[in-house]
Amino acid sequence: MTERLDATLRFHQTALNARAFRQQVIASNIANADTPNYKARDIDFREALAGALGGKGGDALALKTTSPRHLPGSGPTDPLTAALKFRNEEQGAVDGNTVNMDVERSAFAENSVQYQASLTFINGLLTSMQRAIQGQ
Repeated sequence: MTERLDATLRFHQTALNARAFRQQVIASNIANADTPNYKARDIDFREALAGALGGKGGDALALKTTSPRHLPGSGPTDPLTAALKFRNEEQGAVDGNTVNMDVERSAFAENSVQYQASLTFINGLLTSMQRAIQGQ
């Protein structure tokens, strides 16, 4: 019983972490809307969540070392960072910036609503568990 409860709460915690990370990425895009040559980024939420739940991080970049003094290369091992990709350019700008404020605002609002919905669902789950424990 407790394993199932832990698994359920772990899933929701991972989903909230992925939503929070996506919110940071979108906020970074908005903050850099006027930065020349800035490329907008986003994560595929499903891919990031599946990677985080499966424990799949990004594969570390294996570099060839020809000397024992070379440092080993490393890539993103965090599954959320590994799922970070560049957003498709919809309309090019003269300065090379690919941030589309309309797309970013709508993604920010949608992600905020989904984050709040996840919190509401977790709250309802915990409330129903508390009621079951109290025998109501």
